Amino acid sequence: MKILKPIIGLIVLFLSFGTSLIAQEKQQKYNISLKEAISLARQNNKTVQASLIEQTATEADLNDAKNSVLPSLAVGGSYQRFSKATLYDKGFSESRQVSRLPSPDAMNLGLDLSLNIYSGGKTKSAIEESSYRNALAAINAKDQSGNIGLQTAVQYLDLIRLYHFKQLIADQEKRAEARLKNITSFYKNQRVTKSDLLRAELTLSNVLLNKTQNENDIEIGSKKLALLVNNDESQMLFPSDSLLTNDLKEIVLSQLNADVNNSYSLQKADMNLKIQSARIKNIKSNNYPSLSLISAYGLNYPNYLFFKPIDQAYSAGFVGVKFGYNISSLYHNSNKVKAANERLNAITIQKDWIKDNVKEDINALNIKYGEALNRIEVTDKSIEQAKVNFEIINTKYLNQLSLLTDLLDADNLYQESRYAYVNAQIGALIIYYRLLYTTGNL
Repeated sequence: MKILKPIIGLIVLFLSFGTSLIAQEKQQKYNISLKEAISLARQNNKTVQASLIEQTATEADLNDAKNSVLPSLAVGGSYQRFSKATLYDKGFSESRQVSRLPSPDAMNLGLDLSLNIYSGGKTKSAIEESSYRNALAAINAKDQSGNIGLQTAVQYLDLIRLYHFKQLIADQEKRAEARLKNITSFYKNQRVTKSDLLRAELTLSNVLLNKTQNENDIEIGSKKLALLVNNDESQMLFPSDSLLTNDLKEIVLSQLNADVNNSYSLQKADMNLKIQSARIKNIKSNNYPSLSLISAYGLNYPNYLFFKPIDQAYSAGFVGVKFGYNISSLYHNSNKVKAANERLNAITIQKDWIKDNVKEDINALNIKYGEALNRIEVTDKSIEQAKVNFEIINTKYLNQLSLLTDLLDADNLYQESRYAYVNAQIGALIIYYRLLYTTGNL
């Protein structure tokens, strides 16, 4: 038993050490900058990957359309074994069977070639439309990448907000604990009433609740950020940037005069116009004749070139042209062309509407950005004022010259002014990234 006890102790120590290592592996923590987070999200996010796959698919469609100018080549063959033919004389009263001449067997093996020479521009317009569709898929991929980049930036900045709140709540907790300690001492010396003690305890409890809520929000936000960058759930991502700066004008001013036409929405609208124009050309091509070069070469059995058929195989080929014109297209195709032109007009109007909205969005963001800068200046000044006010009221309360209600109000005002400053800074930076996305630069 004396020998077993140390062994059991070592086993328990080993197991606890191993469990600790596993727990650390399950909760791996990684610091990541905003630039790195956006870059990872634009590369690894699943929706971005899906849009890139669609772009690859449209490239295959374009290559397929280009291949339509190549000649159509086909190889075919067949073999038949005919039964005896039943011949009827005098109605169906008399019949006899004869073998097919010159042989019951028949076969052919051939090669067919067809090359489109002219079809009213149908092939060219099909290639043009596929090319524009591929370009549209590329714009969609960039748009999705920019949208995910914006979502990542907003989520990252929200995490920074929460980490700053965490520090502010920690400071408030220290003030609440010190206040409760002083009030407890005052209460023991009968300098304050029970009501003050209870209110101080309640205030500290509320601060601790806010602390727990903020910690939970940080955990949720970290997981959302990991999801955006398509990272392992076991890896907790933490922002390494602070980004709180007073030089926001220098950051954003270069983006305020960006080209409106660079917006992803306008790029897509413009590409839809081109696609519809190419589609109209394709429809109009039905009004024109078609001309093709045709050729074939084959091996056949038996020889039907002569009468009577000869029991022999032969090979022959030909080269020629094939001309066709669908006369009914003159009245069948007119409404199709009209409908396509009307859709083109609708897309043109929609593009103008999108352009007006993009301009309005950029204008609104600029106005809100100016408001955010003003808010930063105001809240920055209010922090010092609220701090001085709190210190004065705190000193008065310690000297029993003010009420606890006044002290708690002063503390809340100081805390709210610090919250407002962080929110103003983060809000301005979020507007900056919204401007980047709206102008097609993210």
